[in-house]
Amino acid sequence: MIVKTLPPSSRPIQEDSHNGTDSRGELDIIDIVPEENGTPNLVVRSPGLLAAQKVRTSAQPEMLYDPVGIAAHYQNRPLEVLRRIFAVLGPTLSFVFGLWSDSKRGIVVKNDRRRATQLRELLTKLGPAYIKIGQALSTRPDLVPTVYLEELTKLQDQLPPFPNELAYQFIQEELGAPPEEVYAELSAQPIAAASLGQVYKGKLKTGEEVAVKVQRPDLRERIAIDLYLLRNIAAWVQKKVKRVRSDLVGILDELGDRIFEEMDYIHEGENAERFFELYGHIKDIYVPKIYWEYTNRRVLTMEWINGIKLTQTAEISAQGIDARYLIEVGVQCSLRQLLEHGFFHADPHPGNLLATPDGKLAYLDFGMMSEIKPPQRYGLIEAIVHVVNRDFEGLAKDYVKLDFLSPETDLTPIIPAFARVFADAQGASVADLNIKSITDELSALMYEYPFRVPPYYALIIRSLVTLEGIAIFIDPNFKVLSEAYPYVSKRLLTDTAPQLRASLQDLLFKDGRFRWNRLENLLRNARNSQDYDFNLVLNQGIEFLSSERGAFIRDKLVDESVNGLDALGKNVLHNFTSLLRKRVGLTAVNETPAATVEQQQTLEHIKRILGILQETRGFDPLQLASQISQLLVNSDVQRLGQQIANRFTQKAVARLIRQLLAS
Repeated sequence: MIVKTLPPSSRPIQEDSHNGTDSRGELDIIDIVPEENGTPNLVVRSPGLLAAQKVRTSAQPEMLYDPVGIAAHYQNRPLEVLRRIFAVLGPTLSFVFGLWSDSKRGIVVKNDRRRATQLRELLTKLGPAYIKIGQALSTRPDLVPTVYLEELTKLQDQLPPFPNELAYQFIQEELGAPPEEVYAELSAQPIAAASLGQVYKGKLKTGEEVAVKVQRPDLRERIAIDLYLLRNIAAWVQKKVKRVRSDLVGILDELGDRIFEEMDYIHEGENAERFFELYGHIKDIYVPKIYWEYTNRRVLTMEWINGIKLTQTAEISAQGIDARYLIEVGVQCSLRQLLEHGFFHADPHPGNLLATPDGKLAYLDFGMMSEIKPPQRYGLIEAIVHVVNRDFEGLAKDYVKLDFLSPETDLTPIIPAFARVFADAQGASVADLNIKSITDELSALMYEYPFRVPPYYALIIRSLVTLEGIAIFIDPNFKVLSEAYPYVSKRLLTDTAPQLRASLQDLLFKDGRFRWNRLENLLRNARNSQDYDFNLVLNQGIEFLSSERGAFIRDKLVDESVNGLDALGKNVLHNFTSLLRKRVGLTAVNETPAATVEQQQTLEHIKRILGILQETRGFDPLQLASQISQLLVNSDVQRLGQQIANRFTQKAVARLIRQLLAS
């Protein structure tokens, strides 16, 4: 029997299920909820909060983003809209004029602490939507001067708090009891205040330390009017500026969906649990527990995490923790989010990523999450492979798959344009590429050709660029793509999805010729992936080559194997006849020619590949011998071996006949 708590949306209300008493003498509420497999689960609900449980799903409607409804609301309130426009434009223009005035007087604006503080205060004053912009900028040391970066970082969790009286009122409204009855302890003041809420440190009556997040007042209204204004501006630009082909309104609606979901703490709690199920098993990743008995739409209670922001490198080092290693862990986790399961954290700023005392990377704040569909995930993997291998024709086709280009677009002029974008990186390794530079170059390209930016792309880039910004802060030489390619290589070699098998085939073959150097590169990179295993690749490779799906690669590999054996045989025969002529003196024996240059290169590739496999995690000669003996009785493997033997025999007989006819 498993003891657990359930989110409010799935909890049955059973007022008469009184099975015991708690420490305060109140009755416990215990529900038995069967799992799909029939195993009974014991679901314990908080005894003091029964009244809150009854109204939890009805007291406050679920907050969904409705652009049509928001537009209808504000179209009837022109004065309210005008007031907001002037409230934003007034201080913004004043700040911009101040910067212009300083530059005219010879003041170095980028080093002016006073102006940096003013920018932070301006964004704080303008409200949550603009604070989000400041948070995104606070992770880009390559874009924002240092003094501004230091100030904008305060927007992550050092905003002005709202009064405790309001926070306590929300706790009572949401949980059905005043804070002193719900929690054993609660900090006198919030320990952090961010764009959407503020956090108190507390302790449950059962002893667990918790973080209690309470939402800001009037949040929905303040964000709704800003989204309404920005959406109108986006629609006007999309209609009037012909060079803009992207769906700006769609992009803004995608952002609106995520922000409104972020304002629903029940949704955030469910996101946290799903994130744990998908990624909690990854080495050195930690996801805090949600306490559902003390969570509702505007109040979230979760496990307290003792940790340090990733950008506080000195403090992390003082505890003997390697911050760069934790960034590598974060990159690997992000790759699985974006490319494996598609459910990803869209707001990984430093306030949401903590280094724990035991050296783990803890994720916080699961309000802004998003999803990528499988075709888009496979398209991203293929695009990374084509970028790394400078296959610009393949990259152009990827952009069609990813909905950046319509299927009828003529790709002829776009392929050389990609080559120009990556011209500076020609001949460089993947470690010399970074996401920010690639994104900037491609953004410029999108103005020249009929590209359109699909809505899902904005949050992906925001997530990746934010993570890369943190990485650059910790290590200026860190390249996310360099860390990503081993994982991508592993996926190409082990993923059985038809799309990736086709991509592997395109990668390894060109004009009917096998590209050994590409296979060598894939194997060398894949062995650096954390969960890459030699035995897995061997078993999956045999299974795939034996199947109908692997027919094309199998036939080509048989040809290449025969060529390799032929080259090896030629070299052996050449060395033997040379020995007879030079050492023994049998000049009547003709010296057999050695393997051709091309065949010799194939042999060298095979030798290097065997060396890579020997150095791969999981390679064990004794275990391999056992596996080979098992494989030899496999009918598919026997059939593969017969193909190689037959072709090799045919080639040897054909050569013998040619030699006989020639003599």
